[in-house]
Amino acid sequence: MSVPIANLPVAQRPRERLLILGAHALSDGELLALLLGHGTRGQSALEMAAQLLGDYGGVAELAAARPEELADRAGIGPAKAAAVVAAFHLGHRSRTPTAAVPQLTTPDDIARVAIPLFGGARVERLLVLICDTQNRLRHRAFVAEGAIDQVAVPVREILNTVLRHDGRAFAVVHNHPSGDPTPSPDDRRASTLLHQAATTVGLRYLDHLVVAGETWSTAPPCP
Repeated sequence: MSVPIANLPVAQRPRERLLILGAHALSDGELLALLLGHGTRGQSALEMAAQLLGDYGGVAELAAARPEELADRAGIGPAKAAAVVAAFHLGHRSRTPTAAVPQLTTPDDIARVAIPLFGGARVERLLVLICDTQNRLRHRAFVAEGAIDQVAVPVREILNTVLRHDGRAFAVVHNHPSGDPTPSPDDRRASTLLHQAATTVGLRYLDHLVVAGETWSTAPPCP
C-alpha cells in the first residue's frame, strides 16, 4: 500500500532532507519527486518518480522526453510535465556561461553554441542563432520541429524571428537524428533560399549547419 510522503518520518521526506542536508544528498528519484510535488491516489510522488526513471532508463533519457509525452502519462498532466522539462532546461542553461557573449565568426563558433541545445533530440529541430552587427550572439530560438529526417525550413518565420529580436545577422542549425550530419540536397537548397532572402531584407546570413550528436557539417548554398 502506498504511503504518502506527508506520512513518512520527517528525516525521510525529500523536501526536509534537501533543506537539512542539501540537494546533493538526495537521490534522482527524490529530486524528481520534489518537482512532481504530489502523487495520485494509490501512488506517492516518490513512487511516481521511480516509475518515470525506470520507464525512461534514467535521468539523461528522461531529460530528452517531450512535454506532451510526459503530459499524457497517468498522474502527470501538463503542469507537472512543464515543471520537469523546465527544470532540465534550467540545469542545462546553468552549465552555459553567460558572462562572455559568444561571437559567431566561424562555423566552429556556431557549432559550439548549437550542439548542446540539441542534446537528446529525437526529431529534427530548426534553430536560429541571432546576432548583432558584430556577430555577437543575442538570442537563440527554435522555429520549427518535424518528423525524423524531415523538417520544413520556414524562411519567412526565420527572417521574422531575426527582425523581431533586432538581429542584424543570423545562422541556422538543424539536426539529423539519424546520426549522419551530411547535408542533403534539400539542406543546401534551403541555404540558398535563406541567403537570398536575407540579402533582400538587409540581414547577413552567416551559415547553415547540420548537427548529429557531437558531429556537424556545413550546408553550403547550391552553386
